Amino acid sequence: MNNQIYEIKKYVTDDGKCPFDEWFNQLDQNLQIRIDARLTRVNLGNFGDHKSVDEGICELRFHFGAGYRIYYGLDGKNIVILLIGGSKKRQNSDIKKALNFWQKYKQEKGDN
Repeated sequence: MNNQIYEIKKYVTDDGKCPFDEWFNQLDQNLQIRIDARLTRVNLGNFGDHKSVDEGICELRFHFGAGYRIYYGLDGKNIVILLIGGSKKRQNSDIKKALNFWQKYKQEKGDN
């Protein structure tokens, strides 16, 4: 754990959709509470079980339910961009989507 505070933002597509929220909002309330608690810890610099998966994309791993994952990128030193959530079962597909969102985010920002 580090002592750095991270700002958490969510990726929004060109048509105004938030893939993370679309995933999160379909979860039951108990899962949402547990995931919110984890994101609060991320905000405080405690990422817990996470790893790099592909070209700047990382995943937060959850060891309950369907083996949930949250895919994110780091923008600079202290901004976490939540891209998409999913489960272990859909991991390969979710990583491809997250990578696509991350590339679009960087292009829009001018970080090609």
